[in-house]
Amino acid sequence: MLKSNSASAASATGGTVASARIRGIVFMVLGGALLTLNDAIMKGLTGGYPIGEIMTFRGLFVLIPLLLFLKPAGGRRALAIRNRKGQFIRAVLVVGSTFCFVAALSLLPLADAIALTFAGPLFMTALASTMLGEFVGWRRWAAVTVGFVGVVIMLRPGAGAINWAAALPLGAALAGAFRDIITRQISATDSSFSILVVTTGSVAVAGIATMPFGWVMPSPGDLALLACAGLLLAGAHYLLIEALRLAEVTVIAPFKYVSLIWATMFGFLIWGQLPDVWTWAGSALVVLSGLYILHREARHGIVESRTSAL
Repeated sequence: MLKSNSASAASATGGTVASARIRGIVFMVLGGALLTLNDAIMKGLTGGYPIGEIMTFRGLFVLIPLLLFLKPAGGRRALAIRNRKGQFIRAVLVVGSTFCFVAALSLLPLADAIALTFAGPLFMTALASTMLGEFVGWRRWAAVTVGFVGVVIMLRPGAGAINWAAALPLGAALAGAFRDIITRQISATDSSFSILVVTTGSVAVAGIATMPFGWVMPSPGDLALLACAGLLLAGAHYLLIEALRLAEVTVIAPFKYVSLIWATMFGFLIWGQLPDVWTWAGSALVVLSGLYILHREARHGIVESRTSAL
């Protein structure tokens, strides 16, 4: 199935399967760069603005370009909501994961926050066994265990007090795993466009609800940065969707971990921060376990797209 999809995409563009895969990899790497640059902008703004306010502007500046593409996506039919309960649960999870991750950016180095979110596939594998009834063999359970050892290493338990701020990106990863499971359940009845619009709008509305707790009028420069971050986020997800259209998940998914390189580069250039040996060692175990889980899922034919809107 995945191979035929890649072949058809290559045929439609007049290229070969190999060239489509290369383009898919390039899109995945570029999409990760845009996402990480968006995160860097968010981190830079968290010191001067409440998290809820940042969530609102981030949601609005993503929602505006989305609505501009409403007609090409199918018009009002693309916004049809059939699984209201599933959409609501997913929206709540996205709001929670967004809050946790933006809060993490305000407290942790960029590379550390992103590295800890790589625990998402580990949570996803563990939850798939109980919530979706998928069979998870001992090899994948062993990979999950190794991955969580990597998470513990990044928490530095033997180097004094644990940095409890690390719980925030882990919370974002856990909420993201639940979100992906819900997405798999509601995608059979609701379009990707409606799911994206509902969750993006929910993030903006949730942020607006925090206005009574204090907002700061953004300066023109910061407002431009917020708009830029929203456009970067929208562009990133467009590239990720295109990457999944052009190539198999097993080909392009490993390249999402290049985001750690982007995060290290941006963190060093902007804040002069570099990951320490604990972060590198732990993230290496998390990445390797994630790649092994992907390999095992590919062998058993259960790999599917798990890229989500937010």
